[in-house]
Amino acid sequence: MIVAFGGVQLLDVTGPVEVFTTANHYGADYDVRVVSLAGDTVTTSSGLVIGADGTPDAVPPRLGTLLVPGKRDWRSAVADTHLIGQVTRLSTRAQRVASVCAGAFVLAEAGILDGRRAATHWELASQLATAYPRVRVDGNPVFVRDGHVATSAGITAGIDLSLLLVEEDWGADVARNVARQLVVFMARPGGQAQFSARLAPRQPRHPAVRRVMDRVTADPAGCHTLATLAASGGVSVRHLERLFRTEVGLTPGRYVESVRVEAAQALLADGTGTVEEVAQQAGFGSSESLRRVFQHTLGVSPTVYRARFRSTLGAPHLTAG
Repeated sequence: MIVAFGGVQLLDVTGPVEVFTTANHYGADYDVRVVSLAGDTVTTSSGLVIGADGTPDAVPPRLGTLLVPGKRDWRSAVADTHLIGQVTRLSTRAQRVASVCAGAFVLAEAGILDGRRAATHWELASQLATAYPRVRVDGNPVFVRDGHVATSAGITAGIDLSLLLVEEDWGADVARNVARQLVVFMARPGGQAQFSARLAPRQPRHPAVRRVMDRVTADPAGCHTLATLAASGGVSVRHLERLFRTEVGLTPGRYVESVRVEAAQALLADGTGTVEEVAQQAGFGSSESLRRVFQHTLGVSPTVYRARFRSTLGAPHLTAG
């Protein structure tokens, strides 16, 4: 069940709906319902009006999945006591609870994310962490699963999360068929970064940080110890760490790792080298180090990442009819 409300992001609703209803064509049995608080139509963020299948009271007493989409003005969403009350009540009837993008704010206001790790759109991560300090916010992953609660990043990440849920419910073959029908990746690992580390959305102001970032992205496999990075930036190690935390939101070490992971992803997707060769070229030193970081960061091994990527984007039969 998806709870829609005024100003909701259109794709936060329609993306998951398409995934679940398409899954029904491949053997799944989802009863997909979009409800609104008053049971009437809802005007979305794009101005498009969508219908509803009734109020939350019209759904069965037990729910498989409760999914809460997001709204750009999350403050008005969390101030809607009727919305928060309904989500709180419905969450106790659901086997699992999920959110897309700023929907995480609604779950946080309802107390559902207290003590849990959660994701949201990268641009909203700091706001979620500030507004709800009991939530362990991670602004990097595409989606995060913590127990029976799953949260995803911005907009299209709701499709990734929905594919994960389909795979859990009906198996990888069904999810893969859905992904192929919708011509989307099957499936972006949850830990994959929302944006390129080498194309960071905000350019650092300090010239030392820019020099260090340029050095790392130009040669991911180079020697990038804290000492060498600080020397290239012309600052002390301690000062460089402070600058990176302030301007990039990562430690220098985490930034280096993220660039290397991204380089390894590209090599695995586009190249034919062995995992050991990819590890050397991306700067991890050994295949074991690469596997460890991939498993921790992306939740899959390098071999699985390559297979998943090529099973969709590389497949010759991807186009929908």
